[in-house]
Amino acid sequence: MNAIFCHLRKVESMIINYITGIRTATADAEPPFFTLCPTNCSFRVFRPITPADVVKLVFSLPKKQCLSDPLSTWLLKANVDILSPFLCQLFNRCLEHGIVPSSCKSGYVTPLLKKVDLDAADVKSYRPITNLSVLSKLLERLVAQQLTEYLTENGLLPELQSAYRGPPFDRDCYAQGHG
Repeated sequence: MNAIFCHLRKVESMIINYITGIRTATADAEPPFFTLCPTNCSFRVFRPITPADVVKLVFSLPKKQCLSDPLSTWLLKANVDILSPFLCQLFNRCLEHGIVPSSCKSGYVTPLLKKVDLDAADVKSYRPITNLSVLSKLLERLVAQQLTEYLTENGLLPELQSAYRGPPFDRDCYAQGHG
């Protein structure tokens, strides 16, 4: 128990030092500039998810999966036509009520060595990778699609921000020399 407490203290100290370093490095920086949201922009409700949305997204999933996932990706893909109406109903209820099922809130955390030449005994050499259930990933991607569409349609994303926006934006960013 003492070893765990000692390890937690090291992690806490590492986080505090990291944040302190960021604050020190940016102390003299200009304050960030934020563009005001146009007054006519309002995202109030998610559009209903259709079985076709679910099917398309399921087939775009990679073949890998979390070891603790009760539903394997290959099994979901093989039965998506049968399962999509039920998944559609589940996801629409989640979006309508703003509730994520507790089964979608847990993940399997694996420490991954950042680089092969780093010291494997040093906690700083690792980054956590959290594997979520396939249903959690689907819900997350459905929400991200709708939010990204809304932000793009209303011009609310910075022009030079390309991270997490998908292949067309990545391609444009590299073509312009911003990558």
